[in-house]
Amino acid sequence: MSIMDKLYEKVEDRGNTCVGLDTSLDYIPLSIKRKFTNYEDMIFNFNKEIIDSTFDRVACFKLQIAYYEAQGIEGLRAYSKTLKYIKEKNSLAIGDIKRGDIKDTAKMYAKAHFEGELEADFITLNPYMGMDSIDPYLPYIKKGDKGVFILLRTSNKGAEDIQYIESKDGKRVYDIVGEKISYMGKEYIGEKGYSQVGAVVGCTHIEEGKGLRKELNNTFFLIPGYGAQGGSAKDVAIYLNKGNGGVVNSSRKIILAYKDHEGEAVGFYARQEVIRMNDEIKDALNI
Repeated sequence: MSIMDKLYEKVEDRGNTCVGLDTSLDYIPLSIKRKFTNYEDMIFNFNKEIIDSTFDRVACFKLQIAYYEAQGIEGLRAYSKTLKYIKEKNSLAIGDIKRGDIKDTAKMYAKAHFEGELEADFITLNPYMGMDSIDPYLPYIKKGDKGVFILLRTSNKGAEDIQYIESKDGKRVYDIVGEKISYMGKEYIGEKGYSQVGAVVGCTHIEEGKGLRKELNNTFFLIPGYGAQGGSAKDVAIYLNKGNGGVVNSSRKIILAYKDHEGEAVGFYARQEVIRMNDEIKDALNI
C-alpha cells in the first residue's frame, strides 16, 4: 500500500480535514508560555495539545516550515519533534516546504525532508523551474512510502500573474502544469487509484475546479483556501471525488479556535472546529 493509499484511507475513516500547524509564537496562550522557558518547548507543546485532541478525526497534519524557521534552531527542533510525534500517533504529516530547485540542490532538499530529523510523509514542491526540479524526489516516491504535492493552481490573488497566462493554443499555464503532473504521476498510481504525485489546488475558483477534477482524475489534491481565505465547504466539494481524492487544509481557524471562547482550552476547541468542518464538508457532499 502506497503512502497516498494510506492517506485515502485516513480520509475514508476520519474525514477530509488537514490541520495546518502554522504555529506562530503569537498564537500560543500564556498558560503554555508560562510552563516553558524556550521556544522549542512552547511550540511543540502547543502542537502536541492540538494533535492529541484531533488526530483521530483528521486525515493528516501540515506543517508550514516558515513558521519554524523563523524561530531559528529552536523552531526547527520543534518542527522535527512535531513530525516525529505525528508518526507516533499513527497519523500522516505534510512538510509544507515548497522547494523548487534542480540537480544536486534538489537532491539535498529531498534527503533533508525525506530522511533524518526533518522527515515527513509528504512534502510540497514548486515546479516553476521546470519538471526536472521534481526528478530528484522520484527515487523516494518509487519506494512507495513518500509522496509530493506539486503547486498547480494556488488560491492567492497573485496566482493570476503567471499561472493564468495563456499559451498560443488557449491553455493556461496551470493547465499545462496539470498535464505534466498527471503524466509524471502515472507510474505511481496506487491501489486506490491515486498517484503519489499529488497537486496543490486552491478551492477559491469554482468553475476551474470542475475542470481540474475531471482532467486530473488520478491526482490527489491538497486543497488550501478554506475558511480564513474565503473558500466554503461547497467550493471544496467540487474538488473531491465521491468525498475523497483530496484533503482540505485549515490552519488558523482550527489552531486559534480557542480564542473565540473564554479560557485557553486549545485542544478542546481545535477538536470542536475539526468536527464542525468535517460535518460541513459532508453536508456539502450530501454524505
